[in-house]
Amino acid sequence: MRVSLVSVAVNLVLSAGKLLAGVFAHSGAMISDAVHSASDVFSTLIVMIGIQISSKQADAQHRYGHERFECVASVALALILLETGLLIGWKGLKTILAGSYADLAVPGMLALVAAAVSIVVKEWMYWYTRAAAKKIHSDALMADAWHHRSDSLSSIGALVGIVCSLAGFPVMDSVASVVICIFIVKAAVDIFRDAVDKMVDRSCDEETLAQMTQVILDQPGVLGLDLLQTRLFGAKIYVDAEIAAQADLPLSQAHAIAESVHEAIEQAFPLVKHCMVHVNPKQADPASPPPA
Repeated sequence: MRVSLVSVAVNLVLSAGKLLAGVFAHSGAMISDAVHSASDVFSTLIVMIGIQISSKQADAQHRYGHERFECVASVALALILLETGLLIGWKGLKTILAGSYADLAVPGMLALVAAAVSIVVKEWMYWYTRAAAKKIHSDALMADAWHHRSDSLSSIGALVGIVCSLAGFPVMDSVASVVICIFIVKAAVDIFRDAVDKMVDRSCDEETLAQMTQVILDQPGVLGLDLLQTRLFGAKIYVDAEIAAQADLPLSQAHAIAESVHEAIEQAFPLVKHCMVHVNPKQADPASPPPA
């Protein structure tokens, strides 16, 4: 919440400053960049709501918790980014297609300074938000971090466009708006795809599965791993495993083996919210020593 509040405050000041710079310095690219920064305020509010809901404990209607609400927040954020990018790109494209560039206003130095300040501030906001997202394993906050990075990239595009306009190519200010659009749309698509993957029970990556397999096989009494299934649930992971144990073991000993696997997985992988372990009976190799 603290990171999000800082983000809202910085974006309000930055978007107001860039808007004023764009208006007084006659820069369409800077005005487009100001709109992008303003959209960051709304996106951060969505992230705050998503994180607040997803942190709620399980209840009678949501037995598995509320983590997927973070994915919903990320999808909403992606749609806002997409709309913002397309509007910015369409405005710049219309100016380019008009074909008459003689009457285009040349941006002033104020727009150049505003673009440079925006790049520095938004890049700092990216790293600041990214660190917090990694610390609490928040996908929505990480999406907001990338929103800051896309704003930084769009400011670079605005800076290049303004420099080219000052050099005698005023249409480049509009070209910069189109480039900004591409960056924003790319960020929106990436955020949307990641959120959808986590809403449709996508499995963990192969490296994580291999590490989990090794942890399970290292547990005393485990003769083999018959099945390992994982699914992403928001920022958390659910694990279902079927292990093989000696067929003639007492129920209490088989349960103890399953419990050791359960605890080992949750300790080795902090993002695992729950691990379900099923024990299958297996005749041990006569030549192998009995399980510990």
